[in-house]
Amino acid sequence: MMKLSRSLLSSRSQLSEKLIAGEANYVRDGLKSHVLISQAGMSTTGHDVSAKGSLGGRIFAPYYVYKGKAAFSVDPVLPTFMKLDSGDLKVKRKGVILLTFAPAIGERKYDWAKKQHFALSPTEVGSLLTMGPRDSSEFFHDPAMLSSNAGQMRKSLSIKANADGFFISLNVANNILKTNERFVVPVTTAEFAVMKTACSFALPHLMGWDRLTNQLPISRTESSSSSKVDQQFLDLEWDK
Repeated sequence: MMKLSRSLLSSRSQLSEKLIAGEANYVRDGLKSHVLISQAGMSTTGHDVSAKGSLGGRIFAPYYVYKGKAAFSVDPVLPTFMKLDSGDLKVKRKGVILLTFAPAIGERKYDWAKKQHFALSPTEVGSLLTMGPRDSSEFFHDPAMLSSNAGQMRKSLSIKANADGFFISLNVANNILKTNERFVVPVTTAEFAVMKTACSFALPHLMGWDRLTNQLPISRTESSSSSKVDQQFLDLEWDK
């Protein structure tokens, strides 16, 4: 009887070891698959997740839409802060939703070296969020607006409804180089819904309000000053 009990205990121990080993391999394989998926698409990190579960490096999580003639990505760019003499932080530059377009050079191949950017300000993001299934919007950017050089370079982003969703097009006119680039990407209703939902989630972060609402309560009242929104994103958008 004792020999039988020891045999059963030994068998259970071996079975447990096999199950634990199998589970460890499963977790390891799952982590490898996660890293491969992250490197290939939606969520990427500069470094792997550390043993403590913290992330090393910056995180990039663009949303891509690939179509026959062009592709574009949607990526939030967080605001920057400046430190005041009091030690407090103030938003120096509001964030944007950066749209990056690239032309197709073959089947499922895109030339990102010829990319063009369009940076949506928080107010422009609000215009996108209020669009219905039959609405259209158009945005115009000129880095030299209200100056003698106005019109030399001009970008226009158009979002127009169609039967299956929307056409999102970017036109870049450079009168100095005498060039005119145009990207047209059809998006489905589902793809546009993802864009709107993601932009809605990101909007308070673009304004720095997530930092504001998560700070510790203070007794004193701080004054705030308004800043010019339209000119804040030009160097980012026009830097290819």
